[in-house]
Amino acid sequence: MTSTTSTPLSGTERLRPHTTSAGRTSRRRIRKDLLRSRIAAWTAVLVIGAFGMLPIYWLLATALSIPEQTFQFPPKLIPTEITFSNFTALAENDQLIKYLVNSLIVASITAVLSVVVATYMGYSFSKFRYRGRRSLMHLVLASQMFPQAVLLVTLYAVFSSFGLLNTYTALVLSFTTFTMPLCVWMLKGIFDTIPDALLEAASIDGASRWRTLHSIVAPLAAPGMIAAGLFAFVRGWNDFIFAVTLADKEKQTLPPGLVSTYIGEFQTAWPELMAASLVVSIPVVIAFMFLQRYLVGGMTAGSVKS
Repeated sequence: MTSTTSTPLSGTERLRPHTTSAGRTSRRRIRKDLLRSRIAAWTAVLVIGAFGMLPIYWLLATALSIPEQTFQFPPKLIPTEITFSNFTALAENDQLIKYLVNSLIVASITAVLSVVVATYMGYSFSKFRYRGRRSLMHLVLASQMFPQAVLLVTLYAVFSSFGLLNTYTALVLSFTTFTMPLCVWMLKGIFDTIPDALLEAASIDGASRWRTLHSIVAPLAAPGMIAAGLFAFVRGWNDFIFAVTLADKEKQTLPPGLVSTYIGEFQTAWPELMAASLVVSIPVVIAFMFLQRYLVGGMTAGSVKS
């Protein structure tokens, strides 16, 4: 009689099939969870993106429609008859081109002036210590608390007494007044991240304070300066209430110009207005596209101190 002996299995060998099956199940569960998370994330992105792009699409659809289709009920998402006459009519409107030139002049000067003044103020608040500095910083920040419409009457009286009404100067000064606080605090946060040791080294090498600011600090703070300038440009480009109050028809910018051109007492030319609105928004979109990385860097700089 032949006896057979079996080799006992070790604990690892006995548990190996069970462990492998459990591991595979766990990996499948993880893959399914990741797949669900990605599907949910992409669904949310598509829904939010569609919600954000719907006004732009409706703007374009209205601009390509004939006036009769604009007032149809129920409205149609896709225009049945497309026309480009609303866009070609813009080139024939000399007054609208004048509004566009006014907007470019006012917004550009506002951006440059805001960046220059805010750079010096932000650098002063960040790197110098003097009596009344903190109170002045709080005063600059508190100026944002006043509604712009409340100050419009005062600014109108001041500009009228100095003979500045119906001029580019009145528009630039009023726009700069309200863009200054945010630009100052934005640039101050960026200057705070620049080490004082770098400024001390420049001083030891013989650089004056002006040379240090212009040759060392300003290049390092360039993204923030671009972000502040872009913010000031958009502020000057989009303003309505100050432009319609402080300037006449010859000096008005695009927002009040579009209203006076296409919105009447009894009728509104919606297709032409939408076409003009789409065209005049292109410069701002192009500016954001080319300066996006500087804008993001400038807005986030200073949020974390090293």
